[in-house]
Amino acid sequence: MAAPKGNQFWKIRSKHGRDKIFATPEILENAAIEYFEWVDSTPLLEDTAYHFHGTIVHDNIEKKRPYTIHALCLYLGVDSQFFSQFEKGLVGKDDEISKDFYIVCTRIRETIYNQKFEGASSGFFNANIIARDLHLRDNTDVTTDGKEIINTPSINIEIDGKNIDLK
Repeated sequence: MAAPKGNQFWKIRSKHGRDKIFATPEILENAAIEYFEWVDSTPLLEDTAYHFHGTIVHDNIEKKRPYTIHALCLYLGVDSQFFSQFEKGLVGKDDEISKDFYIVCTRIRETIYNQKFEGASSGFFNANIIARDLHLRDNTDVTTDGKEIINTPSINIEIDGKNIDLK
């Protein structure tokens, strides 16, 4: 049965809307720090076999785990789209809490970027994968030797011994 027309049941609710996922920037920052500490304390394990004194031995080698926005969002219980939209919604706001949230989100992104960059440059992570993820690329021009490419078609016609250049 539907609610009767003209009802005012909404007035007796204890609250309106859902709770905020992070009530303060400090709660978000502490949750991100927990994620970073978890990643650092739980490396990936690679099963490696090697020969030792005539027997084959299996051993686990610890591999450093990279920080990622997607894994952070899973840890926080939100999706990456929510996190991005939350960040975009902070741009241009002048209230103090929005500014503080913006600072925390920026620090999170910079921490993730820096850990991946340093991990790749020191050999902990696959440099090619991390470079693509961080949108790094080499801008070496191998085709034109630095000269400007002109895409204007031209036709050279010889009429009565004269060269005519049509552009």
